[in-house]
Amino acid sequence: MQHLIIYAHPHLHSFSKAIVDSIATSSKKCGGAVMIRDLYRMNFNPILSYEELQGSYQGIIAAEIRYEQQLILNADLITLVYPLWWMGFPAILKGYLDRVLTHGFAYKTENGISHGLLNGKKLQQFILIGSNLAEYQQRGFDKSMQDTLVDGLFNYCGIKDIQHQIFDDIHLIDDQARQSMLLQAAEITTQNLGIVDK
Repeated sequence: MQHLIIYAHPHLHSFSKAIVDSIATSSKKCGGAVMIRDLYRMNFNPILSYEELQGSYQGIIAAEIRYEQQLILNADLITLVYPLWWMGFPAILKGYLDRVLTHGFAYKTENGISHGLLNGKKLQQFILIGSNLAEYQQRGFDKSMQDTLVDGLFNYCGIKDIQHQIFDDIHLIDDQARQSMLLQAAEITTQNLGIVDK
């Protein structure tokens, strides 16, 4: 059972990192092999150049990108952990997805119709926001996020089994609330690994 965790936060001791540690621990307790890709610590280059983009359509993929693609192919469960910044992924995570989810790997286009190639994968996202979730829901932001960041992108790549959890008011809550969130993230992960392992 392979669990790939892709994490994006520049602070070494962020609450996002605490989420990563919690779900990694719960995965190992389930007997899973955990691979963590800490994009900031990796100093991952998020810039998709024109040359790289054109090369990807010809099957020319850099070795470091092929490595990330292989990790995704090997994974039974893929987890993204990130703060929501300006209603989107941190730039380094967006760039990771731009460079790694290439044509011929994540999707293909035939006769003008695109088909996802990452079928059968299971994905979960833990999204941290500084605002209040009820306010996001009132404004419809949560639905917009699900349509774009969660379902839209990954459905296009063939991933249909997706869950996401938003943890809100991160800068306002106390330690007890944080511990509750860490436990919730661990429990969700355990359940998802259990489904994978059936």
